Amino acid sequence: MSSTQRLKIDFVSDVSCPWCVIGLLALQQALQRLGDKVQADLHFQPFELNPQMPAEGQDIQQHLQEKYGSSPQQAAQVRENIRQRGAELGFRFNLQERSRIYNTFDAHRLLHWAGLQGRQLQLKQALFSAYFSEGGNPSSHELLTRLADEVGLDQARAAQILAGDAFAAEVRAAEQHYQENGIQAVPAIIINDRHLLQGGQPVEVFERALLQIAESS
Repeated sequence: MSSTQRLKIDFVSDVSCPWCVIGLLALQQALQRLGDKVQADLHFQPFELNPQMPAEGQDIQQHLQEKYGSSPQQAAQVRENIRQRGAELGFRFNLQERSRIYNTFDAHRLLHWAGLQGRQLQLKQALFSAYFSEGGNPSSHELLTRLADEVGLDQARAAQILAGDAFAAEVRAAEQHYQENGIQAVPAIIINDRHLLQGGQPVEVFERALLQIAESS
């Protein structure tokens, strides 16, 4: 492979998914390792782990027990695993602060708009940090508009979007598209519309897969 290969990468994920943080960081580090061999056009696509979640959210322990049957001990082990994986990748998971899980639909609407403004990656990273490191509420319009401003987006326009239903149809259509194409869990990383990588894989796994796909393109 002599020239740089461009790959279209659709990263299907939810703001409240810790494995999506791990998957994104590992993917980014894999791309860094590949250097000039691979260039990525990265697009974040919406997925809601809990689309029926009310605005006020739910206690995380209660949620995990109801949804997965997780005991407090099992949940604690998963949290520690996530914390360690995040630390290895340079991300600080403060899961003790993350006491509730929230509805993320408005965050996805704002991410859709951020993509049109060329600031989607920055907003996605800010949302991950706000929720998983700082225990913020990603359904809060106050938090969302502040993050929009921090990553260089128009705060007044962000507030206007959140106050109405802008981009709701686009987000729902995208969610339906990926569900109809078999995406039931995230992160799901779709490369060039046909290669699927799933989960918070190690950096080496992403690196090998990206290189193989690029060489066969």
